[in-house]
Amino acid sequence: MTPTQPRQPHLEITGPAAVRHDEILTPEALAFVADLHTRFAGRRHDILLARQQLRTRFADGIDPTFRTDTARIRHDLGWRVAGAGPGLERRRVEITGPCDPKMTINALNSGADVWLADLEDSTSPTWANIIGAQASLFDALRGQIDFTSEDGKRYELGSTQPTVVMRPRGWHLPEKHLTYIDRAGHRSAASASLVDFGLYFFHNAQHLIDSGKGPYFYLPKLENHIEARLWNDVFLFAQAQLGIPRGTIRATVLIETITAAFEMEEILYELREHCAGLNAGRWDYVFSVIKNFRTRGARFVLPDRADISMTVPFMRAYTELLVSTCHRRGAYAIGGMSAFIPNRRDVEVTATALAQVEQDKLREAGDGFDGTWVAHPDLIPTARDAFASVLGDAPHQLDRQRPDVRVTAADLLDIGSCGGSVTEAGVRANVSVTLRYVESWLRGVGAAAIDNLMEDAATAEISRSQLWQWIHSGTVASSGQRITQHYVETVLASVLAEQPRTDDDRFEDAEDVLRQIALSEQFPTFLTLTAYTQYLVHRRELATAA
Repeated sequence: MTPTQPRQPHLEITGPAAVRHDEILTPEALAFVADLHTRFAGRRHDILLARQQLRTRFADGIDPTFRTDTARIRHDLGWRVAGAGPGLERRRVEITGPCDPKMTINALNSGADVWLADLEDSTSPTWANIIGAQASLFDALRGQIDFTSEDGKRYELGSTQPTVVMRPRGWHLPEKHLTYIDRAGHRSAASASLVDFGLYFFHNAQHLIDSGKGPYFYLPKLENHIEARLWNDVFLFAQAQLGIPRGTIRATVLIETITAAFEMEEILYELREHCAGLNAGRWDYVFSVIKNFRTRGARFVLPDRADISMTVPFMRAYTELLVSTCHRRGAYAIGGMSAFIPNRRDVEVTATALAQVEQDKLREAGDGFDGTWVAHPDLIPTARDAFASVLGDAPHQLDRQRPDVRVTAADLLDIGSCGGSVTEAGVRANVSVTLRYVESWLRGVGAAAIDNLMEDAATAEISRSQLWQWIHSGTVASSGQRITQHYVETVLASVLAEQPRTDDDRFEDAEDVLRQIALSEQFPTFLTLTAYTQYLVHRRELATAA
């Protein structure tokens, strides 16, 4: 190549070899993902910068509100979204979970209507997990997946499976095992979103269409309609590049940030030719509230995590606005996931979980949701019965327009009326969950049953961000104990001493991560960024490769 010749943008594999690496990272697939980066990596960078600038405005005392420059979109009652694609007409119960072979087979055999195949909050993004997830999905969609556990138990697909909706990682996350090299030779970590979406779409879009369904996606952690526009442009380009008819993709957007709650209609509008609905991502939504207003004093200090229910005023406002917005535009409204899970070895725990989930799903169905999430197959009958009691045999309740809903900006920001209290037990629970979840995540397990609750990155984010906020707000627990860094340090030492240890556990690393994400002066925007860049890649995976 002469100095005057432009370089061809491309992706370079910098991660260690993984099982089925060559099948997933084919030259053609990598070229497609590189094209996505060439077109959209710069815009991704811009939206991440805009997020930082907006958080600074919030810290300076400016509250979010409904935009005036997009009011015309909200006032125009003539537009609708594309709606359900083939196989998405009935979304009564959706099961979520990571994409390793065992979990893939269990989800596809669960009897759910939809499987959210998750590469995001319930997946620890080790290189082996990311490549393995793509391989599992490739096999599952073609009916050729099976798995045998170490004890000899064999897992195989049944005769019917739910529709698959894949969730790529959010815009904020990098994929350190792939490096994008532009025309000028500049190197940068690939976008995890574009990698996850691109590989799945390249390998499976046409096959899904041929099988009578289509390439469907859940879009996580969007903060505004500009980010939705970026995804829509990605969809348009990807479809054109591979010869897929325009509008074939269907996306469901998780409304799990406080800023997105103020732009639900605008987000639907930007994605309207590809949009199937919105989902109430409750746990990340709570985290977003804490993150954005963590320095704003007592008005935004939430009580113990266990006291933040879906019935507190600011959460009711958010979910009711979501349902009314969706149904006005022909979009499905999908409910969130209760964290309670059954325990097949403990009848009492299971009874409690089923009762909690039943109450949660009856409330969602009564509010007008068209479907909901569960995290465990044993919860599917309870969720299905709850929705059947309201919907009967109808696949949805889009005709329920909820004209009674009148949500204001003040309603969405009414954090002070949440009730509850901050307790020493709540501090200890947050320390325990953060430490144990991060330790699990560093071992490659992104969905962990802890104290009879299903914890993922979103729920752990609440726990660690509350610790940071309580410390920096000078919060005093109901016992009179002031929550200081020193106090949390003593709790951490006590919790750490209680943990059963093994030779290959990651508790020392997890403790280091916890100190950075909850006990430092700075507030990392996502715990996964800190843990991924410093610990997950460089220590564990490079050691494995060596």
